[in-house]
Parts: sequence; structure tokens; C-alpha cells
Amino acid sequence: MFTNIGLRAVLKVQASVLRESSAALCCAASVKPWTNRSSLLSGPNVRSVAGSFAVPQPVRHYARAAKKKKTGPESQLNDLPPTMLKMDYAAVPLAQTTDDLVKRLLSLELASHKEKLQLKQEQLIAKVQRDESDRSSEEVQVAILTARIRNYQEHLQKHHKDKANKRRMLMAIDRRKKILKHLRLIRYDAFEKVCEQLGITYTFPPEYYRRATRRWMAKKEFCIKVFKAVQKQKAEQRLKIKQSSGSTDTESAKTNAAEI
Repeated sequence: MFTNIGLRAVLKVQASVLRESSAALCCAASVKPWTNRSSLLSGPNVRSVAGSFAVPQPVRHYARAAKKKKTGPESQLNDLPPTMLKMDYAAVPLAQTTDDLVKRLLSLELASHKEKLQLKQEQLIAKVQRDESDRSSEEVQVAILTARIRNYQEHLQKHHKDKANKRRMLMAIDRRKKILKHLRLIRYDAFEKVCEQLGITYTFPPEYYRRATRRWMAKKEFCIKVFKAVQKQKAEQRLKIKQSSGSTDTESAKTNAAEI
């Protein structure tokens, strides 16, 4: 008899626990993901257990501010009007009298980057060339290299990991530097004209190239100290010689005056 009563009590407890767990699962399924789940734990069916962890508050995802686009330097091709004809069709008289659709096809509006760069290069050459047939002088070479260098610089602003084009740009800069150095020695007026027309700032190279190591810096500092000490000794010797010569002059003047 007592065993039957005990079995009935255990079955009632298990049935009540199953009902509570099923009700909690139904509530959790009906709750939306962004609602606060802590309200589920404070209901009448949830028992408080010592040492239980607290449920964190839901994270509120606010709208992020739009990122500002980085504005790079202005391109050297921006001053080319889109209505200008391509270089191959600029001297054709028929291209000037055609309809608007054909003109648009032959203009820079639909031209490639290579064609625009070629036209910009011709404009820079026209500023510094000696005559119309000049295509190989030092001034023209500097203009061609300047157009290439600026094109490489604009490309590397967008693709800074392009090592091959960076190497080509540095080689072009070194070649232009050598040509400008030679032009400055033989024709200084042409050198000034090229720098002014192309907007080039020429910086003088250092007298010598040397890697600044700690040993070299210490040696240089020691040499400067020795030089200053030597100069100080020489100044003292000159002062003594001047004082001794002044004293001898006064003695000789006194003796001459006594003889007279």
C-alpha cells in the first residue's frame, strides 16, 4: 500500500515537471530573437536556483554612419575636355563636319585611358620642344617621362600594392633626374623653361651618399669636437702672438723716443 502511494507521488511530480518544461519551450519558440529573454526566467514556472548566472541584456544594433570616400589627387587628364577629338582624327576635316553621333564616337568621351594619355603627352611635348619636328631632344624626353610618372602616381594611389608599376615609376624618376642634371649643366635656360612649363621642382642631389650608422655618427661627433678644440688652440696662439707683437712695438717706440 505504501509503495503504491509512493509510486503515485513520483509519477505526479514527473508529470508536472514535463508540463512546465513543455510550456517553457513553447514560450521560447514564440519569442522573437530581438526580445528580452530575461522575462522568461522570471515567470511563475521557473524556479530560482542558487549560483545561476545572469542573462545578459540584448545587444542593440544601431545604424552605422556611412563611410566617407577618400578623395585622391586630381588626375592630369581632367583638363582634357570630353568634346575634344582623338589625336588620330583631329587633323581630319571630315570629322569636323559629321553629325553629333559620329563626333561623340570620335571624341574623348568614349576614348580609352591610353588614348587620353597619348594626347596629354603630346600637349606636354608641344610646350617644351624646340621645333615641330623635334621628337628626341632632352626636353621632349623629360616631357614624356613626366607624363608617365604622373600616370604611375595616379595608379599607385588606388593600387598601392602594385610593386611592378612602382618599380617602373622609380626607374622613370631616376632617368628624368639624370636628364635634368645633364640639361642643367649644358643649357641652363632650357632647364629653367622645362621646369617651369612642366611644373617640376628640381631638388639638388646630396654631395655624397653614406649610410648613417651609430659608429659613423659617433666618429663624426668626435671629429667635430677635435676640430673645435684645435680651432680654440689656434685662436689662443694668434691672440698671444698679437699681444707679444704689440708689446714689442710699444718697447721699440719707447726706445726710439728716448734716443730722440
